[in-house]
Amino acid sequence: MLEGFDTFTITTQDEPHVSIFGIKSGDASSSKRPPLLLLHGFPQSHRIWRRVAAQVQDKYNIVIIDLRGYGNSSKPADISQYVKSFMALDCIKVMDELGITEPFFVCAHDRGARVAHKLCVDYPDRVRKAIFLDICPTLAMYSVENPNFAKTYWHWFFLIQKEPLPETLISASARQFAELFMGGRQKSGLAIFEKESLDSYVENLEDPATIHSMCQDYRASATIDLDEAREDAKQGKLLQSPLRVIWARHGVIGKCFDAVQEWKTASNAWVDGHDVDSGHYIPEDVPDEVVSNILDFLQ
Repeated sequence: MLEGFDTFTITTQDEPHVSIFGIKSGDASSSKRPPLLLLHGFPQSHRIWRRVAAQVQDKYNIVIIDLRGYGNSSKPADISQYVKSFMALDCIKVMDELGITEPFFVCAHDRGARVAHKLCVDYPDRVRKAIFLDICPTLAMYSVENPNFAKTYWHWFFLIQKEPLPETLISASARQFAELFMGGRQKSGLAIFEKESLDSYVENLEDPATIHSMCQDYRASATIDLDEAREDAKQGKLLQSPLRVIWARHGVIGKCFDAVQEWKTASNAWVDGHDVDSGHYIPEDVPDEVVSNILDFLQ
């Protein structure tokens, strides 16, 4: 728990029941600082933002949540519950319940950035500006013909296999999976992760419901989310919020995609971007870079 932050749990859906866990800096509804929503990726939780949030909490009214299926948030079983339109609506309902009804900023990593993408498309009046960390649009990534993408993003194709194959294999040794998978995506291995944070990620992976939910998140991205993305494109529903995309120099995005151009194609607003000297887990690897971009762009 970050000093100066309070926890909350907010119900965002009745059937099936979904509640979202998060932390916020002080009294969210009365703060004069601009609101900033932070969203994490796989296989993590709100803890990825500890080093970032501590440096900007005096400048922003910060809300950090665990996505549905992750951390301390609800874990509905069915794949339909992980469509990104539902996960984006979770964000809106959390902000509304906290009294934040004005437009807010978003900074999101990995899976959280996929939720943020849909958030920007479905609720353009609610997002002032956004920063996406180490992703390209899901539809573009599943359409790429570069074989290096499949080789390096193998987990995208592993986690979507029919249950319970990936769930069973991860459950057999959750810590080993976490350490090999996460350490393998970083130039410096596991050294970037705080011990308490890494232990919490492992603890999540030791929970069968969490593993299943994470797999369902990826299965939804390979099926229902692609249908939604195609329909959005057909209707001309593009990003309306100014966007900055940042990718890891030692990751996959810059090697397989023209990230800025991919996001310009998906947007009707200003898009810029650059790489940073980092592995995939940018908020924990180079938090100062994230802070610098938040302060520069989200104003």
